[in-house]
Amino acid sequence: MAYCTKCGAQVADGVAFCSKCGQPMNAPLASPAVSVPGDTGMAENIAGLLCYVLGWLTGLIFFFIDKRPFVRFHAAQSIVVFGGLQIIQMVLARVFVASLWVGGFGALSFGWLLLTGVELLALALWILLMVKAYQHEKFAVPLVFGIVENLARK
Repeated sequence: MAYCTKCGAQVADGVAFCSKCGQPMNAPLASPAVSVPGDTGMAENIAGLLCYVLGWLTGLIFFFIDKRPFVRFHAAQSIVVFGGLQIIQMVLARVFVASLWVGGFGALSFGWLLLTGVELLALALWILLMVKAYQHEKFAVPLVFGIVENLARK
């Protein structure tokens, strides 16, 4: 199956036009002046994967430069998921490092455990989301799906 470069819809092989938006399927892009507005010139699944490479930073970059729905979804998800996880890590680190100042060594081990858990969650999500984007799947993280959908539509 092929995918439309303009709207991201699946189209059957050998079809001349996208059934959803009417984009010609076999028209090669000769120069940047002829390209689709908001198209970065790379395959959609590669752009989706690159949204996650440096966490929320690359998500932010692709959110502003690529207007294809598939890429915007993954860019928005990268911003929300990894931005949120980074904020959680910073808050936990400050709270549990501050507990050292008041002599809370027991809290330090619990804090270290929580921080390690958040870091492992971030690593697992990072790998999973990059693989799913490369496979051209629109995998949504359950807790942030509503926020991501609203952000991707803008």
